[in-house]
Amino acid sequence: MSTLSKKQIYGILAQFESASEVYQACEKVRDRGFLKWDAYSPFPVHGLDKAMGLPQSKLSWIVGATSTICGIGGFLTWVWMNGVDYKYVIAGKPFLGFAGYFLPGFECAVLSAAIACLIGMLALNKLPQWYHSLFRSENFKRVTDDKFFIAIEASDPKFDPEKTMDFLKELGASNVEFVEQ
Repeated sequence: MSTLSKKQIYGILAQFESASEVYQACEKVRDRGFLKWDAYSPFPVHGLDKAMGLPQSKLSWIVGATSTICGIGGFLTWVWMNGVDYKYVIAGKPFLGFAGYFLPGFECAVLSAAIACLIGMLALNKLPQWYHSLFRSENFKRVTDDKFFIAIEASDPKFDPEKTMDFLKELGASNVEFVEQ
C-alpha cells in the first residue's frame, strides 16, 4: 500500500477457491458492516444474495406494473376503436364484444412485460458497463472460469486499507490484492 494512496485505489479484491468459501465470507463481510462491496462467481450461487444482505429485486414490480398498465391500455384502445370511435358492423357482431378484445390486450401486456424486463434488468444492473476497475486485475479474469471473488471498495465508510486486507486474509482468501482506479 506504500505506493498507492487511498484516492488511487478502487478497493481490495479477495480470491476464494469454492462457492462455500465465498458464501461464508460474504456473511462475515456483511456482518462486519461494509456497505460498498460485491461478490463475483463463475456461476450463480444459491442464497448468495441473502448472505450479502441484498434486498428483494424491484424488477418484478417494474414488470408487473408495466404489463398491467399496457394490458389494460391495449384492451381499452381496442374497445374504443371498434366499439365507440369507428363502429362497423361485421356479421352482426356486437360493437362491444369484450371477448374479442381480450386477446389484443393480453398481447400488449406480454410484449410490454418483455420490454420492461429487458430495460429494467439493464438499468438496475447498470449495464452496459464497458469498463470496470476490476478488469485491471489479472486474477479477476478467472472469475469466468473457476474462481470466486469479493471486492470491497475504497469509498466504503468502513474501509481501512490495512485492516480490510487483514480481515479478508482472515476469511481464508487465497489471494488478496489492491486494485487501482
